[in-house]
Amino acid sequence: MSSFTIRRARTPDVPGIRELVKPLADRRVLLEKEAVAYYENLQEFLVAEDSEGNLIGCGGLHVMWEDIAEVRTLATSEAWRGKGVGRVLLQRLIDEARDLGVDRVFCLTFEVGFFERNGFKAMAEQSAVDPEVYSELLRSTDEGVAEFLDLARVKPNTLGNTRMIISV
Repeated sequence: MSSFTIRRARTPDVPGIRELVKPLADRRVLLEKEAVAYYENLQEFLVAEDSEGNLIGCGGLHVMWEDIAEVRTLATSEAWRGKGVGRVLLQRLIDEARDLGVDRVFCLTFEVGFFERNGFKAMAEQSAVDPEVYSELLRSTDEGVAEFLDLARVKPNTLGNTRMIISV
């Protein structure tokens, strides 16, 4: 297997992150975002690069509340799929959640099998937070939080996605 490294994303990585996301967004697996959204949330992202410095994967961790965070924009280049890049990125994001004191990590995904192989379970109970926290989260302007709460205004973006969760 070829080697790759994981590191914190930097501002020059944003065009490469968008290139990784584009083919998946075209297939409606991920949502395409404006560049500004990546710059604003860059500190949440890790990237994978091959031995020549090419960006081959990315993923972000967004803390939503004291005990829950979301894995976002987990993507791997087509040439590197099946070579462990996504698994390593996901594990690093989970480790980061644990280091931050988060108890659970959530994702919205069409890639159910991948996340199941990595310990996630489909959420049978869609209300993963108690009513008091739910009412606090409703005040968030973050679209990912709206997706997590299954609000009607984001239904077109998430139709068919599976909500999955893991305890860390």
